[in-house]
Amino acid sequence: MRVVHVYRTYFPDPPGGLQEAIRQIALSTRACGVEPRILTLSPTPEPVVVSFPEGDVIRSKSWAAPASCDLGGPASLLKYREMAAWADVVHFHFPWPFADVLHLLGRTKKPTVMTYHSDIVRQKALGAVYGPLMRRMLRSMSVVVATSPAYAQTSETLRGSVTKERLKTIPLGIIDYRDAPHPANVQRDIEQRLGIAPGKPYFLALGVLRYYKGLHTLVEAARQVNAKVVIAGSGPERERLAEQAKEAGATNVVFAGQVTHEEKVALLKGCCAMVLPSHLRSEAFGMVLVEAEMFGKPMICCEVGSGTSYMNEDGVTGFVVKPEAPHELARAMNALLADDELAARMSEAARARYETHFSGEVLGRAYSALYSEVAR
Repeated sequence: MRVVHVYRTYFPDPPGGLQEAIRQIALSTRACGVEPRILTLSPTPEPVVVSFPEGDVIRSKSWAAPASCDLGGPASLLKYREMAAWADVVHFHFPWPFADVLHLLGRTKKPTVMTYHSDIVRQKALGAVYGPLMRRMLRSMSVVVATSPAYAQTSETLRGSVTKERLKTIPLGIIDYRDAPHPANVQRDIEQRLGIAPGKPYFLALGVLRYYKGLHTLVEAARQVNAKVVIAGSGPERERLAEQAKEAGATNVVFAGQVTHEEKVALLKGCCAMVLPSHLRSEAFGMVLVEAEMFGKPMICCEVGSGTSYMNEDGVTGFVVKPEAPHELARAMNALLADDELAARMSEAARARYETHFSGEVLGRAYSALYSEVAR
């Protein structure tokens, strides 16, 4: 079974949660006998083909990226036709409007799968112009996959454009890497760099610092919490958040900047809980919550009607609070600090939920079965 994934960007270009989601689908299905490739655009597509464990990445030139929508030229259409001819199944990842153009002009004849990662939330004007093409694309798919039951139920776009028979739900997942070998001194070095005393609890927020992450709420809540709050990652909100923390006197907020994979693992192992305070539906799933569950960490997130509160079962694996409510967020954080038994119970439940719903094995079996179904 040969599958080509189609999305606007991929490694080794700057990483993001959606690229990691594609990587995990490719890796987990490869273990089930699927041969994946990834077709993408890049500002600097040299070399054209990059080989990774999950499969070959085939790249064309990205000529522009208005509203984070990378646009390619005629060469990208030719490359798409070549990859579609090679594949048994073409797997699109939404949103990327240029993929709709490739699908239309490429006259795709192969079975098609689309993973619907997120509604178009911020670019309302783009959504209005793009609407007819988007609906045509959704209706042409063999199957559309929502990443959580909550998103399948609450997305107006999905309800309006995809029939119940063609709408499936497969949660994203991650292959377990807790026990992979890592340098012994990384934990000590990263905690020393961030001023974390040995054995002291700290909360972790991890990911690209974007507008929808709700980190302004976390910074405000941190003033009411007697523990360090580590914000790891880089992004366009970095300077504004640092200024907010300074003005608010939130001296316990530490900006770690972009961390290596080994440093991320160390922070995940050392933290007392993961906090994802995203306040908009642009946070459709939250891959960092899967990582937190993998490491058996309690979680705190906000109820925005997306997959975050599906992964984090309120009162069981952590707490789900109202978005942009710093007092509620601080209350949940302090509850974990004050009750070791509660934190341990949630930690155990988080790991169990990962194994049942979000492991690489579960992900690989689900998508492999889906590919076989649409190919038939």
